Amino acid sequence: MSALVVYESAWGNTRLVAEAICDGLSPHLPAEVVAAHEAPPLADLHVDLLVVGAPTHAFGLPRDGTREDAHARGGELIPSGVREWLDAAGSASLAVATFDTHVRHPDLPGHAGRKAAKKLRKLGCHPVADAETFYVDGYEGPLLPGELERARAWGDGLTRGDW
Repeated sequence: MSALVVYESAWGNTRLVAEAICDGLSPHLPAEVVAAHEAPPLADLHVDLLVVGAPTHAFGLPRDGTREDAHARGGELIPSGVREWLDAAGSASLAVATFDTHVRHPDLPGHAGRKAAKKLRKLGCHPVADAETFYVDGYEGPLLPGELERARAWGDGLTRGDW
């Protein structure tokens, strides 16, 4: 069994969460983390569990415009992300879990993890858990205290499911 955690992150917060989730998975199965713009095509994956995460931008998955806005405010310029990676995907029948990072206050509507889960279901994947949200302080972060520990525990919990 193996797992792959695919993420997108302009400020580094979502990357840190992805790495913590991988840390939670690793005692139970080989797992690795990769940025969405470097990930192999979904149809080419041979993993038992795929975990996908992105920051919530404008009530959902980041788009070119929201990435450009993040870059203009000091974030890393991301050439493409989870949205484009999923849009380019063919069908796949994988066990999946999704997550996002989200501003805690104000708690705005919309979550990238839920949008990613919806796209993955349409591609034929089956979620093994509800989308999980990890909170940041303000748009750029940092992550709120305890979120990395919660991400590790969530990753660990994903390995306990019967999928």
